[in-house]
Amino acid sequence: MDKKMKNTLIFLAVLVIAVIILNPFWILSEGEQAVRTRFGKIVRVETQPGLKLRVPFTDNVTVYSTKILSWDGEPQRIPTKENQFIFVDPTSRWIITDPALFYETVNTVETAQLRLDDILDSTIRTVISDNSLNEAVRNSNRINSIKVVEEVSNLDNVEDAERLRSLTLTDSQQENINIGREGLSKIMLENAAKYTQQYGITLIDVIIRQIRYSDDLTESVYQRMIKERNQIAEAYRSYGRGQKAEWEGKTASEQKSILSAAYAESERIKGVADAEATRIYADAYGQDPQFFNLWRTLESYRKTVGSMDKILTTDMPYFDVMYSK
Repeated sequence: MDKKMKNTLIFLAVLVIAVIILNPFWILSEGEQAVRTRFGKIVRVETQPGLKLRVPFTDNVTVYSTKILSWDGEPQRIPTKENQFIFVDPTSRWIITDPALFYETVNTVETAQLRLDDILDSTIRTVISDNSLNEAVRNSNRINSIKVVEEVSNLDNVEDAERLRSLTLTDSQQENINIGREGLSKIMLENAAKYTQQYGITLIDVIIRQIRYSDDLTESVYQRMIKERNQIAEAYRSYGRGQKAEWEGKTASEQKSILSAAYAESERIKGVADAEATRIYADAYGQDPQFFNLWRTLESYRKTVGSMDKILTTDMPYFDVMYSK
């Protein structure tokens, strides 16, 4: 019995060592699928997780993910239907739905990525080139229903504000689109899916992640924006010139009115002063006519004789006060 037990234990030990060395068991985890091949020929596709058995030395197991995988394309410069160049940065999600076909055609995920590079890059270029720029950058025609109203502030007159607002109104009507950016993505998905099915790959979506204008197109967009802002600036300048002319007219009219009133008032004051001076002269003359006459004559001499550049005779009545007896 001891010898039998010993032989049994030896046999079991050898069996365990053989199992460990040959490793016939393997585990398929959640989120994985596998293709088991024997001498290069597919013998079984495993999709359910758990402990699996294989024939040592003859069977090979290739494991693939059942999860969603991503493809990130390189941004490429593509002409639109109007021959305007844009940079398109795409991405896509895909999944291995037929592991046996996938193993037979591309074998590895890295090779599948290269196949997707060829298929998706070509499809994206074709679709973008067959459509206009507006179709690639917009999803709807909502932009044409949006009215952009320039904010006008610091104006007390409502009519002036409305007039300035109408002057700064710009026409931003855009060409209507029929497909749109999301529609182009669906077309890309449909076209590319026809080629990926032969590799056991199912595309979930194709998304244009980013679109960037080329330098020449960016410059034209900037120039259009500058033109629109210059148009608004010219409207403000025109309104300002009109306001300036209006206020200058009002100022000139008010100036004339003020000067006219001031001149009338000054003439009235002069008239009152002349009347008062005449009254004072009359009162002074009435008190002493001879002295008044002397004083008036001397005042006249003081103003005229000092600036006289001619020689006059003294026999004139004008000099009687100076030379008469």
